[in-house]
Amino acid sequence: MAMDPRSDVELLEFPCRFPVKVMGANDSDFREHARALVEAHAGPVPADRIESRTSRNGRFLSVTLHVQAQSREQLDAIYTALTSSSRVLMAL
Repeated sequence: MAMDPRSDVELLEFPCRFPVKVMGANDSDFREHARALVEAHAGPVPADRIESRTSRNGRFLSVTLHVQAQSREQLDAIYTALTSSSRVLMAL
């Protein structure tokens, strides 16, 4: 379970469905790039659990992948992979 860093209170109960939001340039393969980074740690993410949205000016793409998170460590690994990618501008 994820813990509130200010206390010993658990914020999530695992396993749970968890949305991972990834933002980057609106390149033709950014959606698949984000998916591959997440799936390396969470396993296959079905197409119906992936949403994408372009920015108002069309320059950026946000991709939300709803994963079945098993642990805080797994989520940490996902975010480490995402933030390590030069193509990812932000991960939430």
